[in-house]
Amino acid sequence: MQTRIGKYELKKVLGEGASGKVYLALDTYAGAEVALKVIDSQVLHDSEVGELTRGQFMNEAMLAGKLAHPHIVSILEAVMGEDSGYVAMEYVPGGNLARFTKPEGLLPPEDVIQIGFKSCSALDYAFRQGIVHRDIKPANILVVEGTNIKVADFGAALLKTVESIQDLLIGTPSYMSPEQITGAPLTQHSDMYTMGVVLYELLAGQRPFTASSLTALFQKIAEEDPVPPSVLRPSLPSKLDPVILRVLSKRPEDRYPTWADLALDIAQVGKLSVYQREVPDSDKFNVLRKSELFEQINDAQIWELVHASRWSRLPRGSAVLREDEPGQSLFLLAQGEVKVTKRGRLLNVLKSGECFGEMAYIQGGAVPRQATVQSMTDVLIAEFDNAALGRMSDRCQLQFARGLLRTLVERLALANVRISQSG
Repeated sequence: MQTRIGKYELKKVLGEGASGKVYLALDTYAGAEVALKVIDSQVLHDSEVGELTRGQFMNEAMLAGKLAHPHIVSILEAVMGEDSGYVAMEYVPGGNLARFTKPEGLLPPEDVIQIGFKSCSALDYAFRQGIVHRDIKPANILVVEGTNIKVADFGAALLKTVESIQDLLIGTPSYMSPEQITGAPLTQHSDMYTMGVVLYELLAGQRPFTASSLTALFQKIAEEDPVPPSVLRPSLPSKLDPVILRVLSKRPEDRYPTWADLALDIAQVGKLSVYQREVPDSDKFNVLRKSELFEQINDAQIWELVHASRWSRLPRGSAVLREDEPGQSLFLLAQGEVKVTKRGRLLNVLKSGECFGEMAYIQGGAVPRQATVQSMTDVLIAEFDNAALGRMSDRCQLQFARGLLRTLVERLALANVRISQSG
Protein backbone atom coordinates (compact mmCIF):
# COMPACT_ATOMS: atom_id res chain seq x y z
CA MET A 1 0.00 0.00 0.00
CA GLN A 2 1.19 3.51 -0.78
CA THR A 3 2.24 5.07 2.52
CA ARG A 4 2.12 8.80 1.82
CA ILE A 5 0.32 11.33 -0.37
CA GLY A 6 1.47 14.91 -0.01
CA LYS A 7 1.43 15.82 3.66
CA TYR A 8 -0.81 12.87 4.49
CA GLU A 9 0.53 9.63 5.95
CA LEU A 10 -1.78 6.74 5.03
CA LYS A 11 -2.64 4.45 7.95
CA LYS A 12 -5.33 2.04 6.66
CA VAL A 13 -8.09 1.63 4.08
CA LEU A 14 -11.52 2.68 5.35
CA GLY A 15 -13.46 1.87 2.22
CA GLU A 16 -13.29 1.32 -1.49
CA GLY A 17 -15.59 2.36 -4.32
CA ALA A 18 -15.73 2.41 -8.09
CA SER A 19 -13.62 5.56 -8.39
CA GLY A 20 -11.00 5.01 -5.69
CA LYS A 21 -10.28 4.36 -2.03
CA VAL A 22 -10.80 6.18 1.25
CA TYR A 23 -7.96 6.01 3.75
CA LEU A 24 -7.57 6.89 7.38
CA ALA A 25 -4.65 9.26 7.16
CA LEU A 26 -2.60 11.52 9.38
CA ASP A 27 -2.16 15.16 8.48
CA THR A 28 1.51 15.40 9.42
CA TYR A 29 1.37 19.20 9.54
CA ALA A 30 -1.65 19.49 11.85
CA GLY A 31 -1.16 16.17 13.65
CA ALA A 32 -4.84 15.29 13.10
CA GLU A 33 -6.49 12.23 11.58
CA VAL A 34 -8.49 12.73 8.39
CA ALA A 35 -10.40 10.64 5.89
CA LEU A 36 -8.54 10.88 2.59
CA LYS A 37 -10.44 10.03 -0.59
CA VAL A 38 -7.97 9.15 -3.33
CA ILE A 39 -9.12 8.87 -6.95
CA ASP A 40 -7.88 5.96 -9.03
CA SER A 41 -5.82 7.38 -11.91
CA GLN A 42 -7.17 4.70 -14.26
CA VAL A 43 -10.71 5.92 -13.64
CA LEU A 44 -9.73 9.48 -14.56
CA HIS A 45 -8.50 8.28 -17.95
CA ASP A 46 -11.52 6.06 -18.63
CA SER A 47 -13.35 7.37 -21.70
CA GLU A 48 -16.81 6.64 -20.23
CA VAL A 49 -16.62 7.63 -16.57
CA GLY A 50 -13.48 9.74 -16.36
CA GLU A 51 -15.18 13.06 -17.03
CA LEU A 52 -18.02 12.29 -14.60
CA THR A 53 -15.55 11.31 -11.87
CA ARG A 54 -13.50 14.44 -12.43
CA GLY A 55 -16.67 16.56 -12.25
CA GLN A 56 -17.77 14.98 -8.98
CA PHE A 57 -14.33 15.50 -7.54
CA MET A 58 -14.41 19.16 -8.55
CA ASN A 59 -17.77 19.51 -6.80
CA GLU A 60 -16.21 18.49 -3.52
CA ALA A 61 -13.15 20.62 -4.22
CA MET A 62 -15.36 23.70 -4.61
CA LEU A 63 -17.01 23.01 -1.25
CA ALA A 64 -13.75 22.78 0.71
CA GLY A 65 -14.06 25.01 3.75
CA LYS A 66 -17.56 26.23 2.78
CA LEU A 67 -19.93 23.82 4.54
CA ALA A 68 -19.72 24.64 8.23
CA HIS A 69 -22.49 22.67 9.93
CA PRO A 70 -22.31 20.29 12.92
CA HIS A 71 -24.09 17.57 10.94
CA ILE A 72 -22.13 17.85 7.69
CA VAL A 73 -18.69 16.34 7.21
CA SER A 74 -16.14 19.12 6.75
CA ILE A 75 -14.17 19.09 3.49
CA LEU A 76 -10.71 20.26 4.47
CA GLU A 77 -8.68 20.25 1.26
CA ALA A 78 -8.88 19.09 -2.35
CA VAL A 79 -5.99 18.64 -4.80
CA MET A 80 -6.50 17.73 -8.44
CA GLY A 81 -3.86 16.88 -11.02
CA GLU A 82 -3.91 15.49 -14.53
CA ASP A 83 -3.53 11.90 -13.39
CA SER A 84 -4.55 11.94 -9.74
CA GLY A 85 -6.51 13.71 -7.06
CA TYR A 86 -7.52 13.50 -3.44
CA VAL A 87 -9.96 15.07 -1.01
CA ALA A 88 -9.18 15.39 2.70
CA MET A 89 -12.25 15.28 4.91
CA GLU A 90 -13.09 15.26 8.58
CA TYR A 91 -12.69 11.74 9.96
CA VAL A 92 -15.87 10.33 11.52
CA PRO A 93 -15.03 7.18 13.51
CA GLY A 94 -18.42 5.49 13.94
CA GLY A 95 -18.99 4.10 10.45
CA ASN A 96 -22.25 4.80 8.61
CA LEU A 97 -25.95 4.00 8.91
CA ALA A 98 -25.90 1.08 6.46
CA ARG A 99 -25.43 -1.43 9.27
CA PHE A 100 -28.71 -0.30 10.85
CA THR A 101 -30.88 -1.12 7.82
CA LYS A 102 -31.10 -4.88 8.38
CA PRO A 103 -34.20 -6.23 10.16
CA GLU A 104 -32.08 -7.82 12.88
CA GLY A 105 -30.11 -4.63 13.60
CA LEU A 106 -32.65 -1.82 13.51
CA LEU A 107 -32.33 1.20 15.78
CA PRO A 108 -35.09 2.20 18.24
CA PRO A 109 -37.64 4.46 16.48
CA GLU A 110 -36.75 7.38 18.75
CA ASP A 111 -33.12 7.16 17.58
CA VAL A 112 -34.21 7.18 13.93
CA ILE A 113 -36.36 10.22 14.65
CA GLN A 114 -33.37 12.04 16.11
CA ILE A 115 -31.22 11.09 13.12
CA GLY A 116 -33.93 12.30 10.75
CA PHE A 117 -34.27 15.60 12.58
CA LYS A 118 -30.52 16.27 12.45
CA SER A 119 -30.32 15.25 8.79
CA CYS A 120 -33.10 17.72 7.95
CA SER A 121 -31.08 20.48 9.59
CA ALA A 122 -27.96 19.54 7.59
CA LEU A 123 -29.74 19.30 4.24
CA ASP A 124 -31.65 22.52 4.84
CA TYR A 125 -28.33 24.25 5.45
CA ALA A 126 -26.87 22.73 2.29
CA PHE A 127 -29.87 23.84 0.23
CA ARG A 128 -29.50 27.38 1.55
CA GLN A 129 -25.96 27.26 0.19
CA GLY A 130 -27.39 26.33 -3.22
CA ILE A 131 -26.72 22.59 -2.96
CA VAL A 132 -28.91 19.58 -3.79
CA HIS A 133 -27.03 16.51 -2.56
CA ARG A 134 -28.53 13.99 -5.07
CA ASP A 135 -27.08 10.90 -3.34
CA ILE A 136 -28.49 10.67 0.18
CA LYS A 137 -28.32 7.05 1.39
CA PRO A 138 -27.39 5.25 4.63
CA ALA A 139 -23.77 4.81 3.49
CA ASN A 140 -23.46 8.60 3.12
CA ILE A 141 -24.66 9.42 6.62
CA LEU A 142 -21.82 8.86 9.07
CA VAL A 143 -22.12 8.18 12.79
CA VAL A 144 -20.10 10.21 15.27
CA GLU A 145 -21.66 8.60 18.33
CA GLY A 146 -25.19 7.53 19.22
CA THR A 147 -27.61 9.61 17.13
CA ASN A 148 -24.99 12.26 16.39
CA ILE A 149 -24.53 12.04 12.61
CA LYS A 150 -22.85 13.85 9.73
CA VAL A 151 -23.99 13.91 6.10
CA ALA A 152 -21.10 13.10 3.76
CA ASP A 153 -20.12 12.69 0.10
CA PHE A 154 -21.19 15.79 -1.80
CA GLY A 155 -19.46 14.58 -4.96
CA ALA A 156 -22.78 14.03 -6.73
CA ALA A 157 -24.20 17.35 -5.56
CA LEU A 158 -25.95 19.75 -7.88
CA LEU A 159 -24.45 23.19 -7.26
CA LYS A 160 -26.51 26.21 -8.24
CA THR A 161 -23.41 28.39 -8.23
CA VAL A 162 -21.99 26.60 -11.28
CA GLU A 163 -23.44 25.54 -14.59
CA SER A 164 -24.64 21.97 -14.07
CA ILE A 165 -26.23 19.33 -16.25
CA GLN A 166 -29.36 18.05 -14.49
CA ASP A 167 -30.44 15.43 -16.98
CA LEU A 168 -27.47 13.20 -16.19
CA LEU A 169 -28.62 10.26 -14.08
CA ILE A 170 -26.53 10.69 -10.93
CA GLY A 171 -27.21 8.96 -7.64
CA THR A 172 -28.06 5.52 -6.28
CA PRO A 173 -31.11 4.04 -8.08
CA SER A 174 -32.96 2.65 -5.04
CA TYR A 175 -32.90 6.08 -3.36
CA MET A 176 -33.71 8.27 -6.38
CA SER A 177 -36.76 10.50 -6.44
CA PRO A 178 -39.36 10.24 -9.23
CA GLU A 179 -38.15 13.54 -10.73
CA GLN A 180 -34.56 12.37 -10.52
CA ILE A 181 -35.17 9.29 -12.67
CA THR A 182 -37.09 11.31 -15.26
CA GLY A 183 -34.47 14.07 -15.55
CA ALA A 184 -36.81 16.79 -14.25
CA PRO A 185 -35.36 19.88 -12.52
CA LEU A 186 -34.22 19.09 -8.99
CA THR A 187 -34.88 21.11 -5.85
CA GLN A 188 -34.61 20.34 -2.16
CA HIS A 189 -37.72 18.18 -2.59
CA SER A 190 -35.65 15.57 -4.41
CA ASP A 191 -33.29 15.24 -1.44
CA MET A 192 -36.36 15.24 0.81
CA TYR A 193 -37.75 12.19 -1.02
CA THR A 194 -34.38 10.45 -0.83
CA MET A 195 -34.14 11.16 2.89
CA GLY A 196 -37.60 9.63 3.20
CA VAL A 197 -36.29 6.42 1.62
CA VAL A 198 -33.44 6.36 4.15
CA LEU A 199 -35.80 6.87 7.10
CA TYR A 200 -38.16 4.22 5.74
CA GLU A 201 -35.30 1.73 5.52
CA LEU A 202 -34.01 2.54 9.00
CA LEU A 203 -37.50 2.15 10.46
CA ALA A 204 -38.82 -0.84 8.51
CA GLY A 205 -35.67 -2.77 7.64
CA GLN A 206 -36.25 -2.59 3.90
CA ARG A 207 -36.56 0.03 1.17
CA PRO A 208 -40.00 1.15 0.02
CA PHE A 209 -39.36 -0.19 -3.49
CA THR A 210 -37.27 -3.14 -4.67
CA ALA A 211 -37.19 -4.91 -8.03
CA SER A 212 -35.11 -7.39 -10.01
CA SER A 213 -34.30 -4.88 -12.76
CA LEU A 214 -33.60 -1.17 -13.00
CA THR A 215 -36.55 -0.65 -15.34
CA ALA A 216 -38.95 -2.35 -12.91
CA LEU A 217 -37.52 -0.40 -9.99
CA PHE A 218 -37.95 2.94 -11.73
CA GLN A 219 -41.50 2.02 -12.68
CA LYS A 220 -42.36 1.32 -9.04
CA ILE A 221 -40.77 4.58 -7.90
CA ALA A 222 -42.77 6.50 -10.50
CA GLU A 223 -46.12 4.75 -10.11
CA GLU A 224 -46.59 2.67 -6.94
CA ASP A 225 -47.44 3.79 -3.41
CA PRO A 226 -45.24 2.41 -0.63
CA VAL A 227 -46.60 0.27 2.20
CA PRO A 228 -46.75 2.27 5.48
CA PRO A 229 -43.66 1.49 7.58
CA SER A 230 -45.74 0.36 10.57
CA VAL A 231 -47.21 -2.46 8.47
CA LEU A 232 -43.72 -3.92 8.23
CA ARG A 233 -42.79 -3.07 11.84
CA PRO A 234 -45.95 -2.88 13.96
CA SER A 235 -44.11 -1.50 17.01
CA LEU A 236 -43.51 1.82 15.22
CA PRO A 237 -45.48 4.88 16.38
CA SER A 238 -48.46 5.13 14.03
CA LYS A 239 -47.96 8.90 13.72
CA LEU A 240 -44.73 8.23 11.80
CA ASP A 241 -46.61 6.76 8.82
CA PRO A 242 -48.17 9.99 7.46
CA VAL A 243 -44.85 11.85 7.83
CA ILE A 244 -42.86 9.24 5.89
CA LEU A 245 -45.56 8.71 3.26
CA ARG A 246 -45.86 12.47 2.65
CA VAL A 247 -42.11 12.73 2.10
CA LEU A 248 -42.39 9.86 -0.41
CA SER A 249 -45.12 11.57 -2.45
CA LYS A 250 -44.66 11.25 -6.21
CA ARG A 251 -45.03 14.98 -6.87
CA PRO A 252 -42.52 17.37 -5.25
CA GLU A 253 -45.30 19.85 -4.42
CA ASP A 254 -47.08 17.20 -2.33
CA ARG A 255 -44.09 16.84 0.00
CA TYR A 256 -43.27 19.29 2.78
CA PRO A 257 -42.77 22.89 1.60
CA THR A 258 -39.43 23.20 3.41
CA TRP A 259 -36.98 21.14 5.43
CA ALA A 260 -38.06 23.10 8.50
CA ASP A 261 -41.66 21.94 8.07
CA LEU A 262 -40.52 18.32 7.82
CA ALA A 263 -38.22 18.70 10.84
CA LEU A 264 -41.07 20.14 12.89
CA ASP A 265 -43.32 17.16 12.18
CA ILE A 266 -40.50 14.74 12.91
CA ALA A 267 -39.87 16.51 16.22
CA GLN A 268 -43.55 16.32 17.15
CA VAL A 269 -43.63 12.59 16.47
CA GLY A 270 -40.44 12.22 18.48
CA LYS A 271 -42.03 13.95 21.45
CA LEU A 272 -45.04 11.71 21.28
CA SER A 273 -42.91 8.60 21.14
CA VAL A 274 -40.98 9.75 24.21
CA TYR A 275 -43.99 10.89 26.21
CA GLN A 276 -46.00 7.79 25.43
CA ARG A 277 -43.14 5.47 26.30
CA GLU A 278 -43.87 3.42 29.39
CA VAL A 279 -41.92 4.31 32.51
CA PRO A 280 -40.19 1.17 33.90
CA ASP A 281 -41.28 0.12 37.40
CA SER A 282 -37.67 0.33 38.53
CA ASP A 283 -37.61 4.03 37.60
CA LYS A 284 -40.90 4.61 39.43
CA PHE A 285 -39.54 2.95 42.54
CA ASN A 286 -36.36 5.05 42.52
CA VAL A 287 -38.29 8.30 42.07
CA LEU A 288 -40.73 7.53 44.88
CA ARG A 289 -37.97 6.30 47.17
CA LYS A 290 -36.17 9.64 46.87
CA SER A 291 -39.27 11.75 47.51
CA GLU A 292 -39.45 13.49 50.89
CA LEU A 293 -43.18 12.81 50.86
CA PHE A 294 -42.48 9.10 51.31
CA GLU A 295 -39.38 9.20 53.51
CA GLN A 296 -41.19 7.33 56.36
CA ILE A 297 -42.43 4.58 54.03
CA ASN A 298 -40.50 1.33 53.72
CA ASP A 299 -39.50 -0.35 50.47
CA ALA A 300 -42.40 -2.80 50.47
CA GLN A 301 -44.83 0.08 50.78
CA ILE A 302 -43.03 1.98 48.04
CA TRP A 303 -43.79 -0.94 45.75
CA GLU A 304 -47.46 -0.67 46.76
CA LEU A 305 -47.34 2.93 45.63
CA VAL A 306 -45.66 1.93 42.36
CA HIS A 307 -48.52 -0.41 41.54
CA ALA A 308 -51.15 2.14 42.62
CA SER A 309 -49.86 4.85 40.30
CA ARG A 310 -50.13 5.85 36.64
CA TRP A 311 -47.19 7.69 35.10
CA SER A 312 -47.00 10.03 32.14
CA ARG A 313 -44.51 12.32 30.41
CA LEU A 314 -45.84 15.68 29.25
CA PRO A 315 -44.20 18.45 27.21
CA ARG A 316 -43.76 22.01 28.34
CA GLY A 317 -46.98 24.03 28.29
CA SER A 318 -49.31 21.09 29.00
CA ALA A 319 -52.32 21.65 31.27
CA VAL A 320 -52.23 18.95 33.94
CA LEU A 321 -55.26 20.25 35.87
CA ARG A 322 -57.78 22.98 35.10
CA GLU A 323 -59.60 24.97 37.78
CA ASP A 324 -63.29 24.15 38.28
CA GLU A 325 -62.99 20.84 36.38
CA PRO A 326 -63.86 17.83 38.57
CA GLY A 327 -61.15 15.36 39.53
CA GLN A 328 -60.31 12.75 42.14
CA SER A 329 -56.60 12.10 41.65
CA LEU A 330 -53.59 13.20 43.64
CA PHE A 331 -50.40 13.91 41.66
CA LEU A 332 -46.67 13.74 42.40
CA LEU A 333 -44.31 15.79 40.24
CA ALA A 334 -41.45 13.34 39.63
CA GLN A 335 -39.40 15.52 37.26
CA GLY A 336 -39.62 19.10 36.00
CA GLU A 337 -41.51 22.17 37.16
CA VAL A 338 -45.16 23.26 37.06
CA LYS A 339 -46.91 26.51 37.86
CA VAL A 340 -50.13 26.82 39.85
CA THR A 341 -52.48 29.63 38.84
CA LYS A 342 -56.01 30.74 39.74
CA ARG A 343 -57.89 32.96 37.31
CA GLY A 344 -54.57 33.68 35.63
CA ARG A 345 -52.81 34.75 38.83
CA LEU A 346 -49.66 32.85 39.80
CA LEU A 347 -50.00 31.11 43.16
CA ASN A 348 -46.99 28.83 43.26
CA VAL A 349 -44.25 27.05 41.34
CA LEU A 350 -43.78 23.38 42.20
CA LYS A 351 -40.60 21.40 41.63
CA SER A 352 -39.64 17.73 41.55
CA GLY A 353 -40.82 15.79 44.60
CA GLU A 354 -43.84 17.99 45.36
CA CYS A 355 -47.48 16.96 45.13
CA PHE A 356 -50.67 18.69 44.00
CA GLY A 357 -54.37 17.91 43.67
CA GLU A 358 -54.43 16.71 47.29
CA MET A 359 -57.90 18.12 48.10
CA ALA A 360 -59.51 15.39 46.01
CA TYR A 361 -57.76 12.76 48.11
CA ILE A 362 -58.64 14.46 51.38
CA GLN A 363 -62.32 14.90 50.47
CA GLY A 364 -62.52 11.35 49.16
CA GLY A 365 -64.17 11.88 45.79
CA ALA A 366 -64.44 13.93 42.62
CA VAL A 367 -64.37 17.63 43.51
CA PRO A 368 -63.88 20.78 41.43
CA ARG A 369 -60.21 21.69 41.12
CA GLN A 370 -59.29 24.89 42.94
CA ALA A 371 -56.50 25.93 40.53
CA THR A 372 -54.89 25.29 37.17
CA VAL A 373 -51.60 23.41 37.03
CA GLN A 374 -49.49 23.78 33.87
CA SER A 375 -46.04 22.35 33.07
CA MET A 376 -43.23 24.89 32.75
CA THR A 377 -40.79 22.25 31.46
CA ASP A 378 -41.01 18.70 30.19
CA VAL A 379 -42.38 16.80 33.18
CA LEU A 380 -42.79 13.29 34.52
CA ILE A 381 -45.91 12.94 36.67
CA ALA A 382 -47.25 10.13 38.87
CA GLU A 383 -51.04 10.04 39.32
CA PHE A 384 -52.76 8.30 42.25
CA ASP A 385 -56.54 7.99 42.16
CA ASN A 386 -58.61 7.34 45.27
CA ALA A 387 -59.65 3.83 44.28
CA ALA A 388 -56.08 2.66 43.72
CA LEU A 389 -54.90 4.22 46.99
CA GLY A 390 -57.79 2.56 48.81
CA ARG A 391 -56.53 -0.87 47.74
CA MET A 392 -53.18 -0.38 49.47
CA SER A 393 -52.51 -1.88 52.90
CA ASP A 394 -53.75 0.06 55.92
CA ARG A 395 -50.18 0.67 57.06
CA CYS A 396 -49.21 2.09 53.69
CA GLN A 397 -52.29 4.33 53.55
CA LEU A 398 -51.50 5.62 57.04
CA GLN A 399 -47.89 6.47 56.16
CA PHE A 400 -49.05 8.05 52.89
CA ALA A 401 -51.56 10.25 54.77
CA ARG A 402 -48.90 11.30 57.30
CA GLY A 403 -46.50 12.31 54.53
CA LEU A 404 -49.22 14.31 52.81
CA LEU A 405 -50.23 16.00 56.05
CA ARG A 406 -46.61 17.02 56.70
CA THR A 407 -46.42 18.54 53.22
CA LEU A 408 -49.64 20.51 53.72
CA VAL A 409 -48.43 21.89 57.07
CA GLU A 410 -45.20 23.07 55.42
CA ARG A 411 -47.16 24.77 52.65
CA LEU A 412 -49.45 26.46 55.15
CA ALA A 413 -46.47 27.76 57.08
CA LEU A 414 -44.93 29.12 53.88
CA ALA A 415 -48.22 30.78 52.94
CA ASN A 416 -48.37 32.48 56.36
CA VAL A 417 -44.86 33.84 55.87
CA ARG A 418 -45.79 35.26 52.46
CA ILE A 419 -48.93 36.90 53.85
CA SER A 420 -47.01 38.51 56.69
CA GLN A 421 -44.35 39.82 54.33
CA SER A 422 -46.89 41.26 51.89
CA GLY A 423 -48.60 43.12 54.73
